[in-house]
Amino acid sequence: MSDGNTGVPSVLAIPLPAVMPVVDYDLCPVARVFRRLGERWTLGVLVLLGQGKHRFNELNRRIDGISQRMLTRTLRTLESDGLVTRTVLATTPPSVEYALSEAGRSLLGPISAIADWATEGVVRESLTS
Repeated sequence: MSDGNTGVPSVLAIPLPAVMPVVDYDLCPVARVFRRLGERWTLGVLVLLGQGKHRFNELNRRIDGISQRMLTRTLRTLESDGLVTRTVLATTPPSVEYALSEAGRSLLGPISAIADWATEGVVRESLTS
């Protein structure tokens, strides 16, 4: 996604209008992704599932402070977004396993890049002051 000359991502290299149009953030896919990632438990769930498949109780134990209700809600939302898959296992008693979908796995690279950027000293200092 680079313009090939400057290293600037192509979406940032396009000419902008003299006056920026009003953006309907509910329709903007970039805003929707950032809004979803900004929800309290989303990143923790995605990062853990990025390490491999997990059952519900494993996720619940590994994410400090999340209630079962919030974990259920977060997983359902991520599943409906197409980022997480849910598989009912034929065990007694039945159990459910969660994993990242292909779309969810493709999001790990950008999340990692943003995490690297956010943890640089200059950025960290400017965002906390």
